[in-house]
Formats: sequence, C-alpha cells, structure tokens
Amino acid sequence: MGLLQLLKSQFLCHLIICYVFLVSGLIINLLQLCTLPVWLVSKQLARRINIRLAYCISSQMVAILEWWSGTECTLYTDPKSYPLYGKENAIVVLNHAFEIDFLCGWTFCERFGVLGSSKVLAKKQLAYVPIIGWMWYFLEIVFCKRKWEEDRRTVNESLQKLRDYPENFWFLLYCEGTRFTPKKHQVSMQVAESKGLPKLKYHLLPRTKGFWVTVQSLRGKAAAVYDSTLNFRDNEMPTLLGLLNGKKYHADLYVRRIPLELIPEDEKECAEWLHKLYQEKDSFQEHYAKTGRFPGPIMSPPRRPWSLINWLFWSCLLLYPLGLLLTQLISSGSVFTIVASVAVCSAASLGVRWMIGQTEIKRGSNYGNKEVSLNNN
Repeated sequence: MGLLQLLKSQFLCHLIICYVFLVSGLIINLLQLCTLPVWLVSKQLARRINIRLAYCISSQMVAILEWWSGTECTLYTDPKSYPLYGKENAIVVLNHAFEIDFLCGWTFCERFGVLGSSKVLAKKQLAYVPIIGWMWYFLEIVFCKRKWEEDRRTVNESLQKLRDYPENFWFLLYCEGTRFTPKKHQVSMQVAESKGLPKLKYHLLPRTKGFWVTVQSLRGKAAAVYDSTLNFRDNEMPTLLGLLNGKKYHADLYVRRIPLELIPEDEKECAEWLHKLYQEKDSFQEHYAKTGRFPGPIMSPPRRPWSLINWLFWSCLLLYPLGLLLTQLISSGSVFTIVASVAVCSAASLGVRWMIGQTEIKRGSNYGNKEVSLNNN
C-alpha cells in the first residue's frame, strides 16, 4: 500500500470529506429554500438556479468516485447514438444490483453534462431527508409511496410538470423497483413462473406499470429510452465505504438508445416489450460473465474537471474556519470545550457511518421480499 493510498484509508480523511459534504449540503439546501420567492416571479429561472445548486451537491459524490477513488468508467455504445447523449431528454433504464450503481449513473450524467438536471423515481420518505432529499424536492424529483393506485396519479402529474423543463434531463429509472438480492430474485422468479414469464438470471422482474406511465407521460418530451446495463470487472461488489477508502474499481456500462416511438403505447404491449427488454439485458450480462466485456465498441467520454473544482471550492471555504475553530478550542485549554468537541466529532462520525450504511445491500428495504409485493406488475 502506497503512502497516498494509506492516507485515503484514514478515518480522519473520511470525516473531513463527509464534513464538507454535510455542511455544504445544508448551506445549499438553505440557498434552495431562498429560491422559493423566485418561483413566484419566474419558474424557469428558479429551475435553472436549482439545477446549478443541485450540481454542487451531487457532483461532490461523483468527485469521490472519479477523483478520490480513481474508479474507471467504460462506456459500450453505438457510435451513431453517442453524439446524441446529453443533447436530448431521455429515460434511462438501469439495473439495480450494486451498492453504488446510482453513483455510476450520476457519473455518466456528469460526463454528458446533465447531472444537475437528472431525475429519479424515489421513495416518498426520502423527500424529508436533509441534503439529498431536500435537494431532490427542489429539483422536482418524482416521489412515490409504492402504492400503485396513488402512485399512478402522482407520477403522471409530476412528470407532466416536466414537459416545459428548461434544460435537457435524464430520468433514471430502476424498473426492478428494488435492489437485486438472492432472496428477492428467488421470490421474483416464483412470480415469473406463476405468470408464465421467462425466468431471468441476473435481474428481477421489471415493474411494467411504472415504466408505462413514465413513457406515456414523457412522450413528446423525451426522445429515447437508454437501456443501460452496469457491471464491474473481476466480479467486484463495490461499496461506498470502499470508495472512501480510495479503492479503485472499474465499471463497464452498456447503453442502447431506443427511440421512444418504437415503444408501444398500449399498456399490455408495453409490458410485453419491457419483459423482452429485460430478457435481452440478461443475455448481455451473460455475455459479460463469459467474456469480461459487453458487445459493441467502446465510446467512453472523458471525465470532466468540474466536479473536482466544485469539491475543492467547498473544501477551501469550509475547512479554513474549521481549522481556526479547532485551534482556538485546543489553545483555550478548557476541558469542557475539548470534551464537547470530541463528542461532536464522535456524533458526526456515527452519523456518517449511518448514512453510508443506508447504501449497503444488506441494509436495503424489504420491498420485493414477499411474492405478493411483486405480483402487481
């Protein structure tokens, strides 16, 4: 282990990174709150401001993956489709099997210049979580309760509001509804057998109703579906804690651009189309397992410096006053202030570990663990 790698593995470095993220995130949330009056004057201006503010938060996590950990990201795609990425609205269908797959999705959003405006379909509870959840609220992220009768109306109304969105965006969608685990896969394949659907080896059954509503709501606004299949070399299962420790991974992403007009408008036909898509995604994963690569040419976009510049800006802005404060506390010699400082740092470290834990597969939701919950496609 080199000196730099040893430094990256130190908890103090992790604490500094998380301190910058947490404090800057709360400051940005406050700035987002201040944009509320702007909405009354110009909704489009408020949206553009929030896109930039959201980028200041999400790009810090991208910087951890790209610049701190040095993780490589390789894109396999059609050279004819490549020039369109980032220049049109799109629905991005991702597989959900890794703890940091969302971060890899953000990384490719960043490389094509749509990170600040990218959207996801998230659980309603996340809207109340500071920093990420609040950022998403101002970014007009689509929140759902995982109760179809309510979500159908909510998702449709939320997506309709994006029809006049001022900048290009990608809507990132995990059609499986939950992260892949062996237990969830077993339950999902029981449902597939009961419905006479082909079984999948590397994916759960896709949630067809949510996909259909998304496609129908964004017809005329989104130009295509980007079918995206992610994998990591050497059968690695990367974690956010591994990234903080400076561990380098290599992500491979296979993307197919499918024009939206090729997707059936009828709900039943759309469901059949999506099931066929996931059978193809399974075959791509099988090809990767056998050959160590996806089919097609490599057209990888280079990483951009803006996420690093943003992180360095917030680090310089927030670490200098923190250093002055710690110096004054230590020089004061007060036992109370020193103990209080240690207590605050300990609480912060526990909070950081809790946040990291929420990304771990073993800490994922129980959604999809019961057959009845998967039987409403």
